Amino acid sequence: MKGMSILMGLLIVSAFFADLPAAAKESDTFKEEELDQMLAPIALYPDSLLAQVLMAATYPADVVEAAKWSKANPDQQGDAAVNAVADQPWDPSVKSLVAFPQVLAMMSAKPDDVQRLGDAFLAQPAQVMDRVQLLRNKAQEAGNLETNEQQNVSTQTDSGQSVIIIEPAQPQTVYVPVYQPTVVYGAWWYPVYPPYYWAPPRYYYPGGAFVAGVVWGAAIVGIHNGLWGGCNWRRGHGSVNINVNRYNNINVNNRINNVNKGNTNWNHNAANRKGVPYRDDKTRQQYDRKVAGADNRADYRGRDPQRDASREKAQATLADRGIDPAKGREQLRNDPQTRERAQTAAKNGGRDKTRAAAQNIDRDKSQAKAQNVDRDRARQNTQARSRDNALKGADNPGRSRQNINRGNASRQSMQRHGGGRRRG
Repeated sequence: MKGMSILMGLLIVSAFFADLPAAAKESDTFKEEELDQMLAPIALYPDSLLAQVLMAATYPADVVEAAKWSKANPDQQGDAAVNAVADQPWDPSVKSLVAFPQVLAMMSAKPDDVQRLGDAFLAQPAQVMDRVQLLRNKAQEAGNLETNEQQNVSTQTDSGQSVIIIEPAQPQTVYVPVYQPTVVYGAWWYPVYPPYYWAPPRYYYPGGAFVAGVVWGAAIVGIHNGLWGGCNWRRGHGSVNINVNRYNNINVNNRINNVNKGNTNWNHNAANRKGVPYRDDKTRQQYDRKVAGADNRADYRGRDPQRDASREKAQATLADRGIDPAKGREQLRNDPQTRERAQTAAKNGGRDKTRAAAQNIDRDKSQAKAQNVDRDRARQNTQARSRDNALKGADNPGRSRQNINRGNASRQSMQRHGGGRRRG
């Protein structure tokens, strides 16, 4: 009985959360295993490119448009490509990626992964940077991250913390690595959350073969100011920053005014989000209010006061019954048997709703038919009464003759009186 009670609780949780909008189903933060999963394909990028990918991922709509442009101009790369899109209405971080068309091609093939990556970076920047370092340590321990002709790999100490730095071997020439995460990081430590893999576009990696799990495509040359991002690896304060001098040299129409002309912290620009909803309440409250008209888009962004009140009431009811929605979701995610039972229950519930709806329709039809029959009978009765009144006495010949004789006598009397007056 106890096991059945738990299962029923899980099914209730499953049915309850199945009716919620996607934004409401998500927890406020990503777990470490989820962060490792989504960071796996980019953690071994050069620091500056990694920083710009993280920034650009927070503008997924712009990434889609930039990828279209890049596909239509496949031979544009480096600073020349960035200058070619100077007038485009995209965030500067997204414009910077047209210098690396293969990166945009891989990002456009995984739009959902890119949006999750951007959501994670907005909500948990310090934790994102910490997990990147963990992934780099894993790759280094597996012997798959070292200095070569494409990159320089070094270890630095910052505030007593050892961090791994990756830089291009030649400042103006950048190689973008593509690798098999399940190989370069060694045995993956979260089997339930296998790492994402961004398959390389053949156009930029023709005939490429994985060596120790990594394939290097053609070099991107002509990078002078296109790489203006940087990483702040300080534990617990991790973020990305901007080299103002390089940024201003390539973004002449959108300069940063900085007296020191050094590095400055990057800040997300909500106006460039292009209406893409933010994932969690904290991020929505932080950025939505900075955009004019954001309150009018509450429904689109998953915020409906009436629905939120209903959800809170339902959650309170579940809590009173001893049901933990978070544990329920976890068990549904990790236990195939429980998930299968929940799915079966949901299907059966759908069939029951369909059956009940059909029964209601049949009942309504029967009631309507009965009402029509009653109306027809009432109409027939009314017509019958009218007919009876009109023909009343027709079935009594004697009475009819009396009425006829009485009528004839009246006419004769009227004629006699009328004739006397004419004679006089």
